[in-house]
Amino acid sequence: MNNEVPSFGLVHLLAQSDAVGKTLLAVLVLMSIASWALIAMKGFAQWQRTRRSHVFLARFWNAHSLAEVEQDLGSHGIGDPFSHLSAQALHAQAHHAARGGTRLAEAGSASDYVTRTIKKVLDEETMRLESGLTVLATVGATAPFVGLFGTVWGVYHALVAIGMSGAGTLDKVAGPVGEALIMTGLGLAVAIPAVMAYNAFTRGNRVLTSRLDAFAFELHSFLTLGQAPGAAARGQAQVRALKPAA
Repeated sequence: MNNEVPSFGLVHLLAQSDAVGKTLLAVLVLMSIASWALIAMKGFAQWQRTRRSHVFLARFWNAHSLAEVEQDLGSHGIGDPFSHLSAQALHAQAHHAARGGTRLAEAGSASDYVTRTIKKVLDEETMRLESGLTVLATVGATAPFVGLFGTVWGVYHALVAIGMSGAGTLDKVAGPVGEALIMTGLGLAVAIPAVMAYNAFTRGNRVLTSRLDAFAFELHSFLTLGQAPGAAARGQAQVRALKPAA
């Protein structure tokens, strides 16, 4: 008499699955690889961007003039959103002063042209920050349903096989049905890290965007007024004004 207990698990599930079940499992594996690759790349990029931003802002606020900031950008290069915004705004001011708004894209005063340039750079940085988040959101939203679909498909085939064999005891039903639930667990395992990473990156991007907006406002004031907003009202002893680039 053979009393061998059948082994159930992921390997047995793969061996018993049809093309649909194996395809759903492959989709979950691809989702997991894509989400973890994005988490690693965007996490490293966010850490590097934060570190470089702190370094540039420290140099920026310790500069004595915008000409010194321009020299600093030329020597250290552009490696973060704040330096990119500063370089584009300084270039826009110099370009408008040299060309005098000869084209439609340069129409208006120097302040208007610098404002349009700053808005364009802010839009570019926002798009760069949000790249890849759609994939994480999609994985987080769809992976549980892919796993649930795999479970339903596995339970269906398990019940059909049990019905055809005529063995309806608990040990014959619980094993295959419980094995099918592995797909739901895999779907949740893929979705949870993607959702957590999406929320973390979204918050980090929101904080950076707010800081970038505030910096853009002050940078525009430096370029057009030569001082920080409200510097005259607060007193020059309290607010050090950057001189405009010559």
